[in-house]
Amino acid sequence: MQLSASPYEERLTAPRSWWLMCLLVGFALALVLVPFGTLPLLGGLVGGTAASAVVASSYGSVRIRVVGDSLIAGEAKIPLSALGDSEVLDAEEARAWRTYKANARAFMLLRAYIPRALKVQVVDPEDPTPYLYLSSREPERLAAAIEAARAQV
Repeated sequence: MQLSASPYEERLTAPRSWWLMCLLVGFALALVLVPFGTLPLLGGLVGGTAASAVVASSYGSVRIRVVGDSLIAGEAKIPLSALGDSEVLDAEEARAWRTYKANARAFMLLRAYIPRALKVQVVDPEDPTPYLYLSSREPERLAAAIEAARAQV
């Protein structure tokens, strides 16, 4: 597999405030276990914080990459030849395409805490997916990387 001229990789990590919430989950579990003594209290604090941190980390571990002749978004691998025009969505348009404009057949890799997105048309006649909705902190760079990789192929 040949690497693209302008490789792109983005990890959609959870926001910082979620890590504070993980600590608060640990405190809440510790408070529940207060009647059972100090050791269960500490176990609840550590265990609750660790368990919620694992959940937050796994939710935020999704990546979007342009590699060779493919766009890899989460678990999906889409050949660039199946993709059409890209549209950078600002916060208002991204919210609209996440909600009332959304198509049930679209592939949506969305994270509501990321306000902007990229909408990429799917032009493969065999694929019933009309478009890809990809949450991105830098949708302009993602669109440019897709175009550069498509021009190279």
